[in-house]
Amino acid sequence: MSVVEHNLLTDTDKSGLSTRRLARNNSLADAKQKAYKGDIFRRASTRDICLLTRQLATLLRAGMPLVPALSALVEQVQGGALAQIMQEVRDSVNAGSTLASALGKHPGVFSNLFVNMVAAGEASGTLEEVLLRLAEMLDKRVHLASKVKSVIAYPLMLTVVAVGVVVFLLSFVVPSITQIFLEIGRELPWPTRALISTSAFVKTYLLLIAIIVCGALFGIGAWVRTDEGRIIWDRYKLKLPLFGKLFLKLEIARLGRTLGTLLASGIPILSALEIAKGVVQNRFLADALGSVKDLVSKGDNVADSIRKTGLFPPIVFHIIATGQVSGDIEGGLLSIADMYDDEVEITAKTLTSLLEPAIVLVMGAVVGFIVLAILLPIFEINQVL
Repeated sequence: MSVVEHNLLTDTDKSGLSTRRLARNNSLADAKQKAYKGDIFRRASTRDICLLTRQLATLLRAGMPLVPALSALVEQVQGGALAQIMQEVRDSVNAGSTLASALGKHPGVFSNLFVNMVAAGEASGTLEEVLLRLAEMLDKRVHLASKVKSVIAYPLMLTVVAVGVVVFLLSFVVPSITQIFLEIGRELPWPTRALISTSAFVKTYLLLIAIIVCGALFGIGAWVRTDEGRIIWDRYKLKLPLFGKLFLKLEIARLGRTLGTLLASGIPILSALEIAKGVVQNRFLADALGSVKDLVSKGDNVADSIRKTGLFPPIVFHIIATGQVSGDIEGGLLSIADMYDDEVEITAKTLTSLLEPAIVLVMGAVVGFIVLAILLPIFEINQVL
């Protein structure tokens, strides 16, 4: 039994106070949860938050007090959910709340990282500098995310279009053409026979195939949303051919910039690791970062703790180790982020240049086979005639 539990059981004078304190904490938690649920329906994009942060930093740097600066942002946003949220933030600050506390009332819009950095900036008197760091970090995050999405989306779109065209040909075009060959009664070449069999199968079971594919995708999506499924899927993503290294570089860039920005803003290393753990989107890497935090809390340095995970390239913990020796670990982390930002862009361009012709080549081969299978019987009939 802990000391707190013992006091709660034995000290009757304090029990009522403890009960009231617990009730007040529960009510605050419920209010925060309600605010989060409300923010779900009025979320703002990362790009909007980035622009808002940069504008607020510019206003503060120009010498404008905080409340008038927030009022100017409310006018600048010009309606919408974000304007309403900023108005609530301004009212809270005007009533005496800190900016970090006011932002923390909207966890669905402003992340734990954002709130903690603002709190550190307010405590150190460098709020505008911290806001500029936040804006830069968010801008980099949006830029990298768009690069990765374009690499994934473009080949995926080409694949969907290619599969749709082939299914359309096999289901509607090929049967009407091959029916003529069947009525002639001649023995058909094997490519034509294979095409007819494939076309008949697709046309007969098209609905069933669509149901199976949609069901499989829905089932996989539901499984990935579970804790165990998410960890397994995130571990597998890092081992994917071609894309695995891209995902790892993206997470390292995001992690390095987040940790470096947090440390540069004056947040202690253990708190920075805990906040960065929530920023990392890959759950497998987030769990590894949790083990890094545990090792650091026991006395290990950051570089050795990261090396022990076995997930990060050697250059990462070597740069961090050098930063620890020079007393500029945040500079080393930001250098890692810049380096991997560039590598993500290079890898994204390389994958795009490789996947686009590969998909077009496969699509051309399939369509070419269909055309060949249709033309072969025609050539044979012409030769007989």
